[in-house]
Amino acid sequence: MKKFRVAFCGTPDFSVPTLDLLSNHPHIDLRYVISMPDRPSGRGMDLKSPEVIEFAKAKRIPFFQTENINKEPEFLEKLKAEELDFVVVLAFAQFLGSNMLNMGKLGCFNIHTSVLPKYRGAAPIQYALLNGDTETGVSIQKMVKKMDAGDLVHFHTVPIAETETGGQLYTRLKFQAALAMNDLITKLLENKVTYTVQDESKVSFAPTLKKEDGLLNFKEKTVAQILNNIRALDPWPGTYCFLNGKRLKVLEAQKYHKKLAPGKAENDLGSLVVGCVDGTLRLTQVQLEGKKACTDRELLNGIKTEIILTSDKE
Repeated sequence: MKKFRVAFCGTPDFSVPTLDLLSNHPHIDLRYVISMPDRPSGRGMDLKSPEVIEFAKAKRIPFFQTENINKEPEFLEKLKAEELDFVVVLAFAQFLGSNMLNMGKLGCFNIHTSVLPKYRGAAPIQYALLNGDTETGVSIQKMVKKMDAGDLVHFHTVPIAETETGGQLYTRLKFQAALAMNDLITKLLENKVTYTVQDESKVSFAPTLKKEDGLLNFKEKTVAQILNNIRALDPWPGTYCFLNGKRLKVLEAQKYHKKLAPGKAENDLGSLVVGCVDGTLRLTQVQLEGKKACTDRELLNGIKTEIILTSDKE
């Protein structure tokens, strides 16, 4: 029976369903799992292994951890001796140099959570939601040195629900990634893989998000844009503004019937409402700094002064 000799590069829980597939597939001989080093975690700052390493330990799969795989000549020689057919890369958080890209007979296959060439980069899930897309997808590309620019060997689309959050879509797509990998293995076994060059005229990017990307500006954004921000950046980095100078996390919001000037906020019979460029929002679930999450009504019960919502502390 044909078995592909494979190494897997990945780090977070997102990578685990695909790793699980590879470890159990009858036509895969999983030789190594490669990941990032252990990190301090939790209140005690105890060292914690990446999820894929925990999986590898439980399954007794050989593993290797490094900050930079390209600077590990001894291990690369060891990996070369495995005579791999290909390497699978998913949420690895490292760029691969020529030694790794050429490691397998078929090269390296990267699984990416968009339909490439749309949303190349680290945050395709969030950017699909930020832009109000109604569908996204999963692509597998044969890796080249240029980020997410290799020939496509698989893609399929995935619908996005109207109220779906970044966390919810993340959870769905990690299983869709495993389905995509399973499809590619089948095509490889049947010698039916096609390599499709990406259309460079249709490239867009999804760069790494920062905490400050969660700052809401009601004066300049539409209702739809604010709602998209809230769901896209849930759970990280989260969205926020400032209420009377204190940081206010905005956890949930909905359209509201009252007309207000952009940026103006008020207590409307127990509802915390704020005007946007083209309408009004009610901030239904919030969390004031130093406090627990609560409803807008619960928050407003403790505020006796004028309500001022801003995009800065002033």
